[in-house]
This record gives sequence, structure tokens and C-alpha cells, in this order.
Amino acid sequence: MDALLVGADSLGNIPEVLRSYNIRIARHICGRNVAHQRKTPLPGKPDVLILLTDFLGHNVMRNYRDSAAALGIPVLACRRSATAVEQRLKHHGWDKRS
Repeated sequence: MDALLVGADSLGNIPEVLRSYNIRIARHICGRNVAHQRKTPLPGKPDVLILLTDFLGHNVMRNYRDSAAALGIPVLACRRSATAVEQRLKHHGWDKRS
């Protein structure tokens, strides 16, 4: 499963948490670049969009969330910490791989 991550300059331990759920980071967009803040289509067709909210403005989040909704892609929004990402995955019913 491929994920598009939006927000944060560095990901810390988030890649390891996602790997434990069999999720590969297809692309990471920091969101600081002005081009990332404009309304643009999602790059590729990820299986899930993860918004790291403590580093994104409301308009940027809305643009990415609306683009994902139009394509039927699930959106997870959480703070930029491995624990927050894992809690959100569990909340949405994702299981770790064995």
C-alpha cells in the first residue's frame, strides 16, 4: 500500500511505523513550498493520504483533502509523531502485518 505524506520537514520514526503496517511512503511533500500550497492534483494515485497537521495551514490541508475525496482516497490527519500516526491508523481499523 502506498501513502502520500504531506507536512513536516523530517519524518523521524514515522517511516518505521508505516512499514509495520505494510505502508510504503510513495512521496513526502513538506508543504512549505509555495507550489505545494496551490491547488494541484495529487501526485500519482496513493492508497492513503496522511496529513501531518501541525506543519500545515488550513487551506493547504483542505486542498489535499478535497483532492483525495474526489478520487476516493482515505485521509488520515494527525500530528507529526510516530505515536500519533500509529494511533490514527489503529483508530481507522488498520492492522499491523504479522
